[in-house]
Amino acid sequence: MSEMTALNPAEETPVIRLIDDDVSFRRAVQRLLRAAGHRVAEYGSVGEMLLEGIGSAPGCLVLDIHMPGPSGLDLQEMVATQPEPLPVIFVTAEATVHETLRAMKAGAADFLFKPVDGDALLSVVNKAVHEDAIRRQAHRRLFALQTRYSRLSPRERQVLDMVVNGALNKQISAELGAAERTVKAHRAHVMEKMEVSSLADLVRAVGQLGAAPQSFSRVGA
Repeated sequence: MSEMTALNPAEETPVIRLIDDDVSFRRAVQRLLRAAGHRVAEYGSVGEMLLEGIGSAPGCLVLDIHMPGPSGLDLQEMVATQPEPLPVIFVTAEATVHETLRAMKAGAADFLFKPVDGDALLSVVNKAVHEDAIRRQAHRRLFALQTRYSRLSPRERQVLDMVVNGALNKQISAELGAAERTVKAHRAHVMEKMEVSSLADLVRAVGQLGAAPQSFSRVGA
């Protein structure tokens, strides 16, 4: 059983997926990465990796372009469709201008040519793993915010939109035709469900959701 198969999906330990049909190169890079403290899962082809599954662990992909079966570029396209796509680092002996441009336009983290300098490769891998961790953390924060927002009732969402646009309780009360004490209760529920302690935090949360709050004069229209 490989490290990839044995990996617990809940773990946050980054894994470097190393894919290259050149055994000697693959083993040399594996030693380099493991000596630097990285966890490595190695494969001789894209097909071999796909048979086991890419897994959900963070990290990055280090792979060649030309290999038997699906190419590294093919895998890059597959990875891009994942909810949290891994950074892709190409290390290849040769590539056409078209292939290089295709890889970079598709978002490759870097593109290196063999023979590759060990320090340069480590630097690129470390940067990719770090950026992947930052993206995943941001994704988790956004998902948590979306989950909290989804728990608001329709009326609470109306109150939220009006509050972040600067409406006072008496204005919200008049707009919604509700008692001011009811508005205060809705505001308290919004703050509690959104898990914020101040208006500034609430506005910031709405901004992170990418919401474009309606003017409170239009809510309920």
